[in-house]
Amino acid sequence: MHGEYKVPGGKLVVVDFEVTDGAIADFRLAGDFFLEPDDALDAINAAVTGLPTETDATAIAAAVRAALPEGAQLLGLTPEAVGTAVRRALVTAPGWRDFDWEIVHEKAVSPRVNLALDEVLTTRVGAGLRRPTLRIWEWDESAVVIGSFQSYRNEVDPAGAVRHGFDVVRRISGGGAMMMAAGQIITYSLYVPASLVQGMTFADSYAFLDDWVLQALRSLGIDATYQPLNDIAGPSGKIGGAAQKRLANGGVLHHATLSYDIDGQTMTEVLRIGREKLSDKGTASAAKRVDPLRSQTGLSRAEIIERFKGTFREITGAEDGAIAADEYAAAEELVRTKFGTEAWLHRVP
Repeated sequence: MHGEYKVPGGKLVVVDFEVTDGAIADFRLAGDFFLEPDDALDAINAAVTGLPTETDATAIAAAVRAALPEGAQLLGLTPEAVGTAVRRALVTAPGWRDFDWEIVHEKAVSPRVNLALDEVLTTRVGAGLRRPTLRIWEWDESAVVIGSFQSYRNEVDPAGAVRHGFDVVRRISGGGAMMMAAGQIITYSLYVPASLVQGMTFADSYAFLDDWVLQALRSLGIDATYQPLNDIAGPSGKIGGAAQKRLANGGVLHHATLSYDIDGQTMTEVLRIGREKLSDKGTASAAKRVDPLRSQTGLSRAEIIERFKGTFREITGAEDGAIAADEYAAAEELVRTKFGTEAWLHRVP
């Protein structure tokens, strides 16, 4: 068995082993990571050898951690990465280049249509009716997008939203509210088959699916890092956040919103940002929590998006694609029956 896993922000982890009588045999760890002392490699190999093949990634990581010599130093490698690589080997999980990808960046549509497209395109990828896709959002009006499980009245100040011209909509994924002011953010969605993240914990899949955008940000000179569970951050604060939804048919939606520019005062008047959240982030100001891309790069939003698309092409071999007329039609119908209804918007009052 052979498995590989690129640690987000770290190194490549490679595992090779045999399976004998339901157990891992002759386990060998390799990669371009750094590990001290030298005999820590033998300790890791011995710790994994003999584990039952049904051992999950968390238990594999625990076995590795317990076996490490006192004072061992792991750089670009974690025990969790070893567990993930083993699980991906056991399920023969594919990598980015094992799929034919497309990039979609099309006309501006309403926030509701954007949300409906997320559901339509994820469903179609899960059903094998569309290639895995990266879609860059464009929208024709400002909106607050709340998470699937958030309370409308706890997250949004309706009067502030109206005053500043923000519609309020709800998405199918969990996570927190995002304020989508026209021209001030960059939002992308990935529609992928579940096999791409097989063998990963839910948390690991966030880091894995956002690693390409971290590479793009670093190519722009931003020291971007992944902050569990779902944040992308720079030296001075949060740049953006991601959310996921997994469908029963095997389609996975992973989308993220990054701040290009921000009006901190408007944010505090439109969103009800609780004291606990601000305290948790170690700041008393909502505006200071966000580190926008415009100030960090000096580039236009369009230039940053082009760098994103170029990086994704390099990693995946993606081609430019398009949203079909019937996909737009299906999204419009979902707006009528779901995303544009009061029942959906206020499903959590």
